Amino acid sequence: MAPQVHPVLIDGQWRPAEAKATFQACNPATRKWLPDEYPVSTWADCDAALDAAALAATELRRLPPEQIAAFLETYAARMLDRQAELIDMAHDETALPKSPRLADAELPRTVNQLKQAATAAREGSWRMATIDTQNGIRSYYAALGPVCVFGPNNFPFAFNSVAGGDFAAAIAAGNPVIGKANSSHPGTTRLFAEIALQAIEETQMPRATVQLLYRTAHEDGEHLVSDARVGATGYTGARLAGLKLKGAADAAGKPIYVELSSVNPVIILPGAVKERADELVAELTTSALMGTGQFCTNPGMIVLLAGAETESLIAELATRYQQAAVGTLLSAGVQTSLVESIEVLEHSGAQRLTGGPLPEPQDRFCCGNTLLRTTAAEFLSHPHVLQTEAFGNCTLLVVAESVEQIHQLIPTLEGNLTGCIYSDRNGTDDAAYDLLAPELRQRVGRLLNDKMPTGVAVSPAMNHGGPFPATGHPGFTAVGIPASLVRFAMLQCYDNVRPHRLPPELRNANPNGTMWRSIDGVWTQASVS
Repeated sequence: MAPQVHPVLIDGQWRPAEAKATFQACNPATRKWLPDEYPVSTWADCDAALDAAALAATELRRLPPEQIAAFLETYAARMLDRQAELIDMAHDETALPKSPRLADAELPRTVNQLKQAATAAREGSWRMATIDTQNGIRSYYAALGPVCVFGPNNFPFAFNSVAGGDFAAAIAAGNPVIGKANSSHPGTTRLFAEIALQAIEETQMPRATVQLLYRTAHEDGEHLVSDARVGATGYTGARLAGLKLKGAADAAGKPIYVELSSVNPVIILPGAVKERADELVAELTTSALMGTGQFCTNPGMIVLLAGAETESLIAELATRYQQAAVGTLLSAGVQTSLVESIEVLEHSGAQRLTGGPLPEPQDRFCCGNTLLRTTAAEFLSHPHVLQTEAFGNCTLLVVAESVEQIHQLIPTLEGNLTGCIYSDRNGTDDAAYDLLAPELRQRVGRLLNDKMPTGVAVSPAMNHGGPFPATGHPGFTAVGIPASLVRFAMLQCYDNVRPHRLPPELRNANPNGTMWRSIDGVWTQASVS
């Protein structure tokens, strides 16, 4: 019996794809192909999805926020109805543990994101409605148009193209979504799309509110993000592919929000090493090897000051890396990329203390827990190549001769999602912190003290963004509702427009009594008097 080729979801219907090829997902823990096949869509599928999304965008602009919120909440509830099926599928496709990773952490986070997005859509303060009564000018953020979402391989739930954070933000802002599944977990994405379609039908949303394609040719992906019908794109994934999409979208003047790469530097000052070296080793080992290092906020670069205490810490860290279980990588591509990155770092002068490629054959995708070291002087001689992201269970230690040398190193760092400084608790590191923190602050989206960066809280105050190449624009976040919604909105201004022609959010009466609006320079929940 031939394996099933799954259909694509276009305009509310599951239909056979216009495809010239198919692909299969691979179980990383066994290296065995999973039975189902998925289509590589041609431009015909993209074109049909764009036409449907354009019509859905027009319909969505007419809907009350309550209906959009109801869809997001219904979708979240239906996910829980099928959670066992989702967890089983994601485990087979990614080898991520069912518990605690998928069942206890990622699925609850995904459901919570959708609920937070529903609250933001319903309440409306994210729109930043601004009313100038003296000049008769009013403005707010409104839906931009169809949004394409490209999901990553490492979060099959929380960043899924038809369920994750970009998706939730785009829908809450009033846009339809065309999801491009990650090839590592197409089955998981298919299940989400099935659940989303059920929620669409239950809440009477436009049929093309959520559409799904599994894979396209690279040129079709570039065509997709630059098409005139697209409002914006959200992309999380590999740097090279992301830059190609960004180039195409930029050339067409289309917004694209890309998350590309980040080594997330952690600076450990000497007082902290002297005060609590054992704690630091434990925290670093746990953070760096969690999920086999396959987090975008993984601490991939640790900067230390030379000294006897530092050498003891490094020796203990190497021992911990040797003793820790070797996790499973998400795919053959991740394994190949990680090994190549380790080779680049070593070729550039980094010394391997432990780890590296494991002898073949292995029954799963994996690489030894790898610890490398180099000097700050070596780093400063070619900083670009020594910032090569080794996505996985690999950490580079950079040992400096002085705080001043660390201060020289920081300006050579690329933009990162996070940066951290560990200092002692009695104040002896304060002068060094005061010197280094202002420089590091400008090169990271989120600055941490005495805390490893792995993990991203779904908090309104969270910034999951940063200067290039961490993301394509330092002014936006992919996590943190309601701020993440603004990426998928346009600022619309109304000048001398008659009151009955204004959108409800800009009329004199507060549309729901809870929305915060700026009226003549004062943020208030009151109506215009």
